[in-house]
Amino acid sequence: MNGKSTTTRTRLERGRSALGPALELVHTGRAPTRAVLTSELGVTRATAGAVAAELEALGLIRVDSSPGSAAGSQGRPSHRLSVRDSGPVALAAQVHSDGFRAALVGLGGRIVATAPGCVTVMADPAQVLGEVVEAGAQLLRETGLRCVGAGLAVPSAVAEPEGTALNPLHLAWPAGSPVREIFTAQVRAAGITGPAFTGNDVNLAALAEHRHGAGRGAQHLLCVATGHRGVGGALVLDGRLHSGSSGLALEVGHLTVNPEGRPCHCGGRGCLDVETDPLAFLTAARRVPGPEESLLKQSGDLLRTEYADPAVRTAAEELIDRLGLGLAGLVNILNPDRIILGGLHRDLLEADPERLRAVVADRSLWGRSGSVPILSCTLAHNSLVGAAELAWQPVLDDPLAALA
Repeated sequence: MNGKSTTTRTRLERGRSALGPALELVHTGRAPTRAVLTSELGVTRATAGAVAAELEALGLIRVDSSPGSAAGSQGRPSHRLSVRDSGPVALAAQVHSDGFRAALVGLGGRIVATAPGCVTVMADPAQVLGEVVEAGAQLLRETGLRCVGAGLAVPSAVAEPEGTALNPLHLAWPAGSPVREIFTAQVRAAGITGPAFTGNDVNLAALAEHRHGAGRGAQHLLCVATGHRGVGGALVLDGRLHSGSSGLALEVGHLTVNPEGRPCHCGGRGCLDVETDPLAFLTAARRVPGPEESLLKQSGDLLRTEYADPAVRTAAEELIDRLGLGLAGLVNILNPDRIILGGLHRDLLEADPERLRAVVADRSLWGRSGSVPILSCTLAHNSLVGAAELAWQPVLDDPLAALA
């Protein structure tokens, strides 16, 4: 074999091994140009060009070879890289206490299409998951897009490796429901190819925010969020979810923040889960929830539109203080470099950011001089996007094998 052929084969082998890392860089927005891709991968321009061309041939990204120079710039501009708008998608599904929703999510965390959400969750998980999968399958039929796999977000700790929902406290599902097995069976029955995955909704929200939202760039990211009911937490370390030895880590909803507080579904009293969720806020503000909208929407709307009402403001301050107490304990244990808040907690932060940050700083070991940044989650439907991330991961790991 001549030297030129050997060089070509070596470059091809290096390029193929770099396909996954390159796709992840484009997927997370960290390689907007071929020049940045070359630098991030630590390869030659020729190898980076071959990698980008292969990803484009797979229908995953778009390479713009004539992007035009910015005003005042010199030299030839680098080719711009972006995810392909008409490329494959993942089916994402989410179930919560007030309903469920299905969506198609492309690379880059783009929500391509969503199905109208259902507002009734039955006690039979197989029936619920069958309906949400069928809604997703209908989206796939309507769009004609290729599906790489499916992901499901549920408001429960999901035990590994079994994939069982251990404590769906705010659903009428039996404890220990085999949600991954049921979801996979429904995906297959709908004729959808690719692997199927299941995870806790706040874990998946944190993963999505780390890759595409308020958590980008954080090495130790703590996410705490209210769902439609209850409170969840998640920790992302060096780009990976920390889920513990069996998937049950960061059940922060059951930290005690008010020893004389409300009884909790877990058997305790005064947990974050019942002291800082939407129902707790509406109750503290002396509002009777209505049946027409979710508790999350009612509490958020109340906080945003009637904060001047003394009862609403007092209730918000009460929840902020208890949330801050819980966050301070987590900061002392985990030492995150960033905290992001979702759901009603995001609204509480935005209503009085200084109060919440002061409570956390006063209660943490490092005080005000070393307080951790506390930010709002920025992605709409971040649990759905995170569910799709599970389905996209095999493609990010090895695009050629996953799309073969």
